Amino acid sequence: MADPRGRPRQAGLPPWYLAPWYPAFWYLALLCLALPAMPAFAAPLDRAILAGALCGDGAAQVGAAEGLVRAGGDLPADDLAYAGRLLGALVERRVACLPDGALLLAGQDATEGQDAVTGARRPAAEARAPVLGLRQRAAVETARGVLALLTEGTPAARAAGLAVLERRITIVPAAVLDRARDAESDAALKGTIASLAEAAALSSPDPVRRRAAIAAVAASPSGAAAARLDALKSDPAYRADPAFRVALDAGLAQVRRAVAIGDGLAIVYNGLSFASILFMAAAGLAIIFGLMGVINLAQGEFIMLGAYTTYGVQEAFRRFVPGLLDLYLVAAIPLAFVAVALVGIGVEALVLRHLYRRPLMSLLATWAVSLFLVNFVRVTVGTQNLQFSMPAYVSGGVPVYADFVMTWNRLFAIGFAGATLILTLLILRRTPLGLDIRAVTQNRDMAACLGLPTRRIDRLAFGLGSGLAGLAGVALCPIYSVNPGMGSGFIVDSFMVVVLGGVGSLIGTLVAAVAVGGANVLIEPISGAVAAKVIVLVGIILFLQRRPEGLFAVRRRR
Repeated sequence: MADPRGRPRQAGLPPWYLAPWYPAFWYLALLCLALPAMPAFAAPLDRAILAGALCGDGAAQVGAAEGLVRAGGDLPADDLAYAGRLLGALVERRVACLPDGALLLAGQDATEGQDAVTGARRPAAEARAPVLGLRQRAAVETARGVLALLTEGTPAARAAGLAVLERRITIVPAAVLDRARDAESDAALKGTIASLAEAAALSSPDPVRRRAAIAAVAASPSGAAAARLDALKSDPAYRADPAFRVALDAGLAQVRRAVAIGDGLAIVYNGLSFASILFMAAAGLAIIFGLMGVINLAQGEFIMLGAYTTYGVQEAFRRFVPGLLDLYLVAAIPLAFVAVALVGIGVEALVLRHLYRRPLMSLLATWAVSLFLVNFVRVTVGTQNLQFSMPAYVSGGVPVYADFVMTWNRLFAIGFAGATLILTLLILRRTPLGLDIRAVTQNRDMAACLGLPTRRIDRLAFGLGSGLAGLAGVALCPIYSVNPGMGSGFIVDSFMVVVLGGVGSLIGTLVAAVAVGGANVLIEPISGAVAAKVIVLVGIILFLQRRPEGLFAVRRRR
């Protein structure tokens, strides 16, 4: 006999099995059998069903854990906390199962426990301990991660729960991550949750959700966002779904354009901060070299002395006024200037005043002074890098655009250099000392004939230039490593800035510092630090071949 489809009927099978609707019947029957093992928790949580499922077989335990994961975004906070305690006890083998319920034990060997639903004390003599297999343990750990993320009181505990979920982020519902993100008070953890939520949405089987996730990632551009979107090009949907491909290409182009702009801003910002340090290191050198014609090779060590003075101020604040420790950097500014200026005046009085108009001898003398200062600091303080406590106003930064972060320590250096420029210009243009320095710079002999004490002016100018180097040391402390040899890295760049800007010209020194600092920062990522310095030096030499007096030549009377 044949069935209605024309196939031979098999012996022993009832006619309903051959009906056209029999596959749907079996699917429905299997679903009904699976429902007890996969409870669908709703708000509020049915605690008896949860406890019974955790005391059931492996399928029931997995179903209960997965049900908690699915319902985590909707359950009340007290139900989430209860489920977390129950799952924690299950993992620690402190759950005992009875025919009519489950007990929470104080320890594995306890003779009585607390009813998991009612809280009543009950004997545990006839109870059995449920066993978790590998699959059940993985599901329970995922559920505990969800509950920890939503209920724990400390950011560290919530971050630990999030770390567990990160390994299985594709099965965590968006509602759970959205709830955790909205309730999170820690900014860093909130950003991490948002990133994981975006990653989960990018892997979602829903095309609409994936396109929305691409737009959300593109709205917060960064290098990590570009890498995340670029990885989706290997997804089969990129070739099969035209809408997905268009959305991905547009989002990736938007992110790459923003990252390029952010990288450009970072180069400009880093160039300005490096130029600020160069300007403060070279400003004093420009005054000394322009006034006396002395090539001061100890200028880098004066920078080092300014940094060490700052360290001394920090230690004094730490010992005597620890509550005002954040103010040590501000207090070190006048002290570093005065201390290094006095050292400079001493060097001029003891060494250089006998060597004027003898450039080679003065160069060798200042080199000897630099060696003496370096070895003196090594013997008295040590060779190790100094450890500074960074005040809040020079720590951290603020994201501006894409990957560009405006750091406060570099902004401090830029602002400090601007203030130093203004004060130096006021001294040179609005004070009697500045007038005397400019007069001696233009024509030393005529200034002496008019009664100006050129030797005293030389000494004060040398002290001013040395003090400016000390200020550069203060600005360097939040950015660079401070050690006895730190000054040697700035002396060559400082001389290049002075010669390029024009000997004795403060404005020329500023322009040259910006040019040299920007060129170094721009070339260094391409060719390396050493090659960048060589290229800049060669460029300066070629420029001086055409304009030997530099960018801004100081007028002199002959």
